[in-house]
Amino acid sequence: MSSLVIALIVFVCVFGSGMIGLALRTLLPDHHLSEDSTVIVKLGAGLMATLAALVLGLLIASAKVSFDRLNDEFTQTAATVIVIDRSLADYGPETKEARESLRHTYASAVELFASGARAGKANVDAPQRLVRMVQFQQKLRELAPRNDMQRVLQSEALTSSHDLTQTRWILFHPGQGAIPTPFMAVLVLWLSMLFAGFGLVSANNRTAIATLFLCALSVSGAIFLIEDLAHPLEGFMQISLEPARIALSHLGE
Repeated sequence: MSSLVIALIVFVCVFGSGMIGLALRTLLPDHHLSEDSTVIVKLGAGLMATLAALVLGLLIASAKVSFDRLNDEFTQTAATVIVIDRSLADYGPETKEARESLRHTYASAVELFASGARAGKANVDAPQRLVRMVQFQQKLRELAPRNDMQRVLQSEALTSSHDLTQTRWILFHPGQGAIPTPFMAVLVLWLSMLFAGFGLVSANNRTAIATLFLCALSVSGAIFLIEDLAHPLEGFMQISLEPARIALSHLGE
């Protein structure tokens, strides 16, 4: 389910609860809406508002940190590919085939990123894509170093290639979402009860309805940010592919 759909569902639940609260206000007897009766509603709404604000703030911060970490991983991957290519170039002309394999393997991975997370996850485990990385590492192992410098370069290239394999899985499997479904259900329940309380203690007029609408829009916007940041390969906020394009332009030089 996309982050936009989730945000819309949250908006409908929260704003709908506010409208239900306004409707209940017109149905309840006057003594249920006296100042003494509404005090407890206001106190409960304040408690839930504090809890919801803390949770949303922490979730937004966590989602942003995760997004930045994945973006840094992607940028570091581009740098690692360049380092491997430079090491192989320094090794000698016998690494030409391995360098071509590296370029094709990395270009294929970048293509998956450009196609979006769903397409990437669907194809990341394809046998032909897994074989490419295995074949590249096999070419590195088959090199026959003639001196200590070549042995060091071969070792560095192999170590970096293993790091690339690990990072590949991290980037393509960042998680299913920032908010687990049970947690989301509880959070929406809190917000719905909170807005129902707002509606219950508010006057039923256009100003109150507009305020509830804007507040519900803000809350659903926060949920949208959290969910969209949790999927860095799709949606409105995506990892930049510019480092990969720059790396590809330098491979083989």
